[in-house]
Amino acid sequence: MRELDERFLRRALQLAERARGHTSPNPLVGAVVVRDGRVVGEGYHPKAGEPHAEVFALRQAGPLARGATAYVTLEPCDHFGRTPPCSLALLEAGVARVVVAARDVNPVAQGGLERLRRAGVAVEEGLLAEEAEAQNEAFFTAQRRGRPFVLLKAALTLDGKVAVPSGDARWVSSEPSRRVAQAYRQWLPAVGVGVGTILQDDPLLTVRDPDFRPFPQMLEPPPLRDPWKVVLDTEARTPPTARLFQEGPRGEPARVWVLAGKGAPKERLSALERRGARVSELPREGGRVSLEAALALLWEEGIDGLLLEGGPRLAGAFWERGLVDKVAFFLAPKLLGEGRGVLEGVSVERMAEARRLRLVRREWLGEDLWLEGYPEG
Repeated sequence: MRELDERFLRRALQLAERARGHTSPNPLVGAVVVRDGRVVGEGYHPKAGEPHAEVFALRQAGPLARGATAYVTLEPCDHFGRTPPCSLALLEAGVARVVVAARDVNPVAQGGLERLRRAGVAVEEGLLAEEAEAQNEAFFTAQRRGRPFVLLKAALTLDGKVAVPSGDARWVSSEPSRRVAQAYRQWLPAVGVGVGTILQDDPLLTVRDPDFRPFPQMLEPPPLRDPWKVVLDTEARTPPTARLFQEGPRGEPARVWVLAGKGAPKERLSALERRGARVSELPREGGRVSLEAALALLWEEGIDGLLLEGGPRLAGAFWERGLVDKVAFFLAPKLLGEGRGVLEGVSVERMAEARRLRLVRREWLGEDLWLEGYPEG
């Protein structure tokens, strides 16, 4: 029985991946309905505001759902939000058994398993829980910390430099590494940069040709979409002519959000708004936009993940405040000598004070070494 349960739950995890990049602030969820050892219904949550995975799977199963087993990657919700509770949908369909990988950490949605048990449904939980939590890493982290999950991505040379002294950083890493970085943009709902990166590199910050190998459960690529482009820009120096305002490769309008400091020049703020940017003025801290205030605003607006792409001064500020949850580094076989480090403004007096990374990935992308890890301490 356990072998079959695992097989059907893995299928549910694969289904959930079809919506990667589209469900925030909701999690990815997949569901499979099985009767007499045969799959009779499948579904996944396509995006926030649309029915959940269980509903699609039950619709496909129809009357065959009565007496069947439902496999769901995340605890069925038990509240009336934009959609009715999935716990009630399972009960009304007459499902006899529910196997759930992980419990929901959102207190608003919790309670589905208890409702099912009280109604006499056999409930099992915890199988493949680690895989289910990893699939929704940003969601789980954001819910537990009450702010967006922050992934710091950087390409650096063997001597730890991300750019030459003038700021030129094109290109440190190889094309295969940049394609994986595109997958991170698809994953998280927002990409964040400092205004220095806009002025120096004039990036597009779009999703063009991603390599989805960071997501091992994925069998087929999801529909591509561009993230919110968040610019931390204390004095509103972002040029209205910057390339990040251009339409995306699929013709979608650019979503640009400039987070300026209170007291930034009004004429600059107005010019950015006329260009189509969303502009917010936030408190200053140490001469720049408060990072905590920026994350609080993003979280309040339903953004549960931020890909931090540049530059090194901004990365250093996030790191110094303990606001980086995960790193993804692409180490290229190059040496610069003099140049800009990945974490500007961060210094320690002794090697023993250096923060360690718990590495969870060491993989070659051509000649580049791809590392993923979690800050410790």
